Amino acid sequence: MATRKVIDGAESGESLSGRLGEFGSAVMQIADEKGLSKERVLEVVEAALAAAYKKDYGKKGQVIKSKFDDVLKVASYFLVKEVVDDTTREFIVAEETEDESNTLDRHDSEEAVDEDRLPRFNAERDMTLEEARLIKSDAQVGDTLELPLEAHEEFGRVAAQTAKQVVIQRIREAERETMFEEYKEKEGQIINGIVQRIEGRNIFVDLGKSIGVLFPSEQVEGERYRVGQHLKVYLVRVEEDTRGPGLLLSRTHPEMVRHLFSLEVPEISTGTVEVKAIAREAGSRTKIAVMTSEEGVDPIGSCVGQKGTRVQAVIDELGGEKIDIIEWSSDMRQFITAAMSPAKVVSVELFEDENRALVKVPQDQLSLAIGKRGQNVRLAAKLSGWRIDVVGNDEPLAGEEEDAVSVSDEESVSEEE
Repeated sequence: MATRKVIDGAESGESLSGRLGEFGSAVMQIADEKGLSKERVLEVVEAALAAAYKKDYGKKGQVIKSKFDDVLKVASYFLVKEVVDDTTREFIVAEETEDESNTLDRHDSEEAVDEDRLPRFNAERDMTLEEARLIKSDAQVGDTLELPLEAHEEFGRVAAQTAKQVVIQRIREAERETMFEEYKEKEGQIINGIVQRIEGRNIFVDLGKSIGVLFPSEQVEGERYRVGQHLKVYLVRVEEDTRGPGLLLSRTHPEMVRHLFSLEVPEISTGTVEVKAIAREAGSRTKIAVMTSEEGVDPIGSCVGQKGTRVQAVIDELGGEKIDIIEWSSDMRQFITAAMSPAKVVSVELFEDENRALVKVPQDQLSLAIGKRGQNVRLAAKLSGWRIDVVGNDEPLAGEEEDAVSVSDEESVSEEE
């Protein structure tokens, strides 16, 4: 890389004199290579030059700032000082005997843990209000002044090494920040990836600029993954990490179904058809409730597609997971009736104070209404948010209520046949 060539040349004894232009141009190439903004890379250049200047020409405790003109390819340097007074700094009389100095040092050490004690005045980074107003008439306590320093372009090997380390560190930080912001915008969306490696039960997916992880709890039971496999994944959460953004992926999240339908059904992506509720048991079955406010639009037909092509595309992506599409209704009786499909419902009685519904189905459809291991009624309960009791059409006798099946959106039921 051109940047490494320039700085490594300085490390080997070659001066950076007259090479600031080349140095700046080389680092600016990173803006394209790493996908960073020009402003962000300029900050890196300025931080590196300021570190090099301080190493060769500055003093301990000084705060030095650099400004790099990417047009003229020249740098200017400034000593940054904060305007303070006795309310923000502790002023110590400098003249004292050696014994008094040692006593003061011990006194400072003993009181260093005192959080209420003000920081000591440091002439290298602080400036009194009186001094500041000689430079800037309207200066106030808390302001920072930038005092011009003599320009230098001669940097030694150690300074060049310092600049190199700053460039490397700041570029890495900028890359992490850029990737975090980019993927943060994609949080809650489906993205394409390629399985990069498999470590134990954890699947690492290459998403292009970063790697996401698919933990076992977010994998569909029964799905098999192989290195190089193309995969659609749902980006659940993006976390900041010292090594880059932590991307938590999922194949089981209910919202994945919503986004897959959005990709396949134009009416959903444009807002003509709205997905109101989803209940999913990943790898097995999903119930999805849709609605539309526009006349002449069939929400279920839109999702199914001609000859079932749209819903089949979603099913294929989910590895054959069954999908029931029902029409959402504000009438809870009607909605619960639809949610119980494919079973036929005779009647629905609501007990609003208990948030419970008693659903009656034909006796010969009781098993279908309950579903395998209680799955159908369980998904209906999740979809509606109501506790659902399912009974056969023949009223149970007093004391035989245990023949009814009860399920809420937080419970699971095993079918007994």
